Amino acid sequence: MAKFEDSIKELEEIVKVLEEGEPSLEESLKKFEKGISLIKSCQEELESAENKIKILTEDGTIKPFNEDKSK
Repeated sequence: MAKFEDSIKELEEIVKVLEEGEPSLEESLKKFEKGISLIKSCQEELESAENKIKILTEDGTIKPFNEDKSK
């Protein structure tokens, strides 16, 4: 899942540049466009992972995580 983590890091860098720097309007739009593309890619990867989890569960539903196994 390195691609997902790489995309998140790139998104963080884009946000940092847009917040801290003063890029031109054209550069800001390019970075915004790249960010939207990265977000869509991350969403697709998350949906794919969610679907795999559904397949791996008995009835296809996602159950809440409960660390306390005694309950």
